[in-house]
Amino acid sequence: MFVTGGINALRHAEGHAKAAEPFLNGAFDKVGDVVPEQVPRDPVTLVRIDAAVKISAGLALATGKAPRLAAGLLLGSLVPTTLAAHSFWTIKDPEEKQKQQIQFFKNASMAGGLLLAVSDTHGKPSAAWRAKHAAKDVGRSAERLSRRGQKRAKKLAKRAEKALPN
Repeated sequence: MFVTGGINALRHAEGHAKAAEPFLNGAFDKVGDVVPEQVPRDPVTLVRIDAAVKISAGLALATGKAPRLAAGLLLGSLVPTTLAAHSFWTIKDPEEKQKQQIQFFKNASMAGGLLLAVSDTHGKPSAAWRAKHAAKDVGRSAERLSRRGQKRAKKLAKRAEKALPN
């Protein structure tokens, strides 16, 4: 879906940009002062960038290349696309509103799947789990070294006592 959607967006960038323009203008009005100047504000350019992300990340996810990164990029692309293209709450026509609501919730369910893909570690513990356990292991190792050092110091102290004349 992402690859074909991205290709479609590239082929019809102007039409997608026209549909996205109200959302983009509203977003830039709200947060434009924190968005770096290097970020393009032209809707056609943003649609093309979004299409490229969808195609490349979609292919990466489909082929298993960097799946967590790909899923994260797709999620970052899906949220604004969904808000821009399927804002059913602004539509008055009941039939069109229902169509857009279905598309919105379809995308929301895909976002849930992407969240699962982002957090999937293929059976390996997460980075947070590994860091926590590594810290415990380091603590245990330091404790063992400390006990060994104390034992060694006691042995050296006894040797020194024996070596010194009374």
